[in-house]
Amino acid sequence: MKYYAIIDTNVVVSAMLKWDSIPGKVMDAVFDGVIIPVVNEEITAEYQTVLSRDRFSFPKEAIDTVLEFIHSNAVIVKADKTSLEFIDPKDAVFYEVTIKERETEDAYLVTGNSKHFPVEHYIVTPRQMLDIIF
Repeated sequence: MKYYAIIDTNVVVSAMLKWDSIPGKVMDAVFDGVIIPVVNEEITAEYQTVLSRDRFSFPKEAIDTVLEFIHSNAVIVKADKTSLEFIDPKDAVFYEVTIKERETEDAYLVTGNSKHFPVEHYIVTPRQMLDIIF
């Protein structure tokens, strides 16, 4: 079975910091084709910006590998803006893309900051996503 997921940047960063972790297992599921990533241009730009920050010191090749894989395997969605207010305004796009994708698929928003989002059954932590998959 395939699962559609909008993966918050914090999950991608956590995975790259320690691939042998719960977020890393979520990204393994992406690379294995179990999770189909769902993005838009704003999300992929945020991934690029955050992963390229000097404080992380991720090798450019590793960043490129992850981003190229996501881009070539993702469902790309054009989402409408939401009127909801978020603790971090940059989180809105992840919610917007989730809502748009849920119009056609049973998609999940996977985040390490679930408290930043409305309480919905489809907004899950990386551990909850793994529980759904396995």
